[in-house]
Amino acid sequence: MQFFYAADRGNSRVADRFDAISAPVLRALKAIVDHGRTHAKPVTLCGELASKPIGALALVAIGYRSLSLSPSAVGPVKALLLDLNARKAAALIQPLIDSPAGSLPIRERLKAFAAEEGLQL
Repeated sequence: MQFFYAADRGNSRVADRFDAISAPVLRALKAIVDHGRTHAKPVTLCGELASKPIGALALVAIGYRSLSLSPSAVGPVKALLLDLNARKAAALIQPLIDSPAGSLPIRERLKAFAAEEGLQL
């Protein structure tokens, strides 16, 4: 995300200016996983986003099925994914990333979805 936004996430003056769970980022990541699927190439996402339950939820919703995460994140992310209906999540997120703007940020919609589904974030 650092390169996508051209912002140093370690710099406290700019780190809060971007959201990795935003429509532009998710569209770009979805294009990558879709192209991999089209060409029968596995795509794995490694990074901080996959290590947070809400990030893993967003990634699975856009089509990622292989995530690399920090060891301390395995338990919470695994618990969420075991209870997740990926088709429902995909149905929720697709219109959100396709639309140019929404009334609520995608992060907030995913939080509401998780609460409705009884998922622990």
